[in-house]
Amino acid sequence: MFESLSDRLGGVFDKLRGRGALTELDVRAAMREVRIALLEADVALPVVKTFIDQVTADAIGADVIRSITPGQMVVKIVNDALVDMLGGDSAPLNVDVTPPAVIMMVGLQGSGKTTTTAKIAKRLNEKFGKKVLMASLDVARPAAQEQLRVLGEQISVATLPIIAGQGPVEIAQRAKSAAKLQGFDVLLLDTAGRLHVDTALMDEMRAVAGVGAPDEILLVVDSLTGQDAVNVASSFSGQVELTGVVLTRMDGDARGGAALSMRSVTGKPIKFAGTGEKLDALEEFSPSRVAGRILGMGDVVGLVERAAETFEAEASEKMAARLAKGQFDMNDLRSQLSQMQKMGGLGALAGMIPGMAKAKAAMANGGPDDKTLGRMEAVICSMTPKERAKPDLINAKRKIRIAKGAGTTVQEVNKLMKMHQEMETAMKRLRKMGGMKGMMAMLGKMGGGAGGPGGGLGGLLGGGGGGLPPGFDKLMKR
Repeated sequence: MFESLSDRLGGVFDKLRGRGALTELDVRAAMREVRIALLEADVALPVVKTFIDQVTADAIGADVIRSITPGQMVVKIVNDALVDMLGGDSAPLNVDVTPPAVIMMVGLQGSGKTTTTAKIAKRLNEKFGKKVLMASLDVARPAAQEQLRVLGEQISVATLPIIAGQGPVEIAQRAKSAAKLQGFDVLLLDTAGRLHVDTALMDEMRAVAGVGAPDEILLVVDSLTGQDAVNVASSFSGQVELTGVVLTRMDGDARGGAALSMRSVTGKPIKFAGTGEKLDALEEFSPSRVAGRILGMGDVVGLVERAAETFEAEASEKMAARLAKGQFDMNDLRSQLSQMQKMGGLGALAGMIPGMAKAKAAMANGGPDDKTLGRMEAVICSMTPKERAKPDLINAKRKIRIAKGAGTTVQEVNKLMKMHQEMETAMKRLRKMGGMKGMMAMLGKMGGGAGGPGGGLGGLLGGGGGGLPPGFDKLMKR
C-alpha cells in the first residue's frame, strides 16, 4: 500500500544522505518534497500541515545541522513524527475484563466487517486461548447470519444459533445471556451496515450498544476508499464511543492516506490491519513498524512474527539435523521455498528486511518474484523421489523430462540445479566453520560485528567476504 510514498520519500532522503552538511534551505527544500509526497498519497491536508511544521521545526535545530550525519538525523526525525502521526504505541484489545468481554463491530456495508469479525475471533482463540462466541446482528443483508455461521465452522469458533424474526437488540440480549451462561471469555457482535451513514444506522448502533455494554467498539473501514474512509470514521466517532479502528485491504494498491490520516482525524487508535482475504490475514497495527516500512527501514519484528506463525517445528528440526551433517537435497530446498511462500513471498519479505527496498523495486521491474518461487517448486515436483534425494542422478536426458513435466525449459532446470549446488556447498563449509554458532562468532569479529561499517553482515551483503569461505556471500544474498 505504501510503495509509492516509500519510493518518493526514499528519493528525498537519498539526496540528504549524500550531503556532508545541511543548511536550513536544504531542510526546507526537502520538506517541500515530503509535503507533496504526502498529499499525493492522499493524506488529509490538515494532517500534512501539522506533520511538516513539526518535522521542519525539529530538523532545522542546531543539533541536526551540526550533526556528523545530518541526513540520517532528518530521517530519524521524520520516522519519529510518522510514528506519532500513526498513534505512537500499539493499542491491544481490552479483553482482560470480567467475562464476557464484549466487542462490537460497526461499519458500512461492504467494508469487510463480517470477515474481520471472524479474523479477530480466530486470533483471540488461537493466539490467546480465549473461548469466543460470535453473533450476527445483521438481519437486513440476505444470508449475513449464515455467512458468519459458516466462517465460525471454518475457524472452529461458536456462533449464536439463528432464530428467525428477531431484531438486532433482541439478538444482542440473547447473545450476552448465552455468553454468560456458557462461560465464554469474549463475545463478538457483528452489527448491520448501510451503504452510507444515516440516522437509522446510528439509532440501531446506539440501541445495541445500550444493551450489549461493549468493552470495545471497533469501526471497520476499507482503506481502498481513501479519504472517504477518514470521513466515514469521523461520522461514526461523532455518534458512538469508538475505541479503535480496523483497516481492511491494507494489501491493496491504495495510496495509504487513510491509514496515515485516521489517527489524527478521529483520535482513535488503529488496532488491526487486514492484509488479505484469508482468515489468518490480520496483523496488529504497530505504528513504529509501519513507519519503518514506509521509510524503507524494514520490519524485522514483523518478519520474525510471520516466520513464527508459519513455523513447522517437526519439519524444521529434521532439516536442522540434516544441515548439521552437511546434507541439503532438493526436498530441503523445496521445503524452504514453500516456507517463503507461506510467509508472503519474496516481495513481502523484501519489504520487511532493512535496506531491501531497492531489491523489492528490482523484483517489480522484472527481477525474481513470487512466480519464480512457484516455477522452482514446480521443477522440483517434476522430479522423482529418488532424484530429489540424489540430485547428482539428474543427467541431460532427465533434465528434458523434468522441464517438460514442469512446463518450463531445460535452462530453468539448470539454474535450479546450480542454485542447489551453491547452497549445498555453502552448507558444507558452514559445517566446517562450526555451524551457525561458528558463523555468528566470525561475524562478530568482522568490522565491529554484524552490520558494522566495512564488515559484518552488512559488508557481506554488500559483496565483501571479510574472511568467510568463497561463495558464502552468494548464499547470504540468496
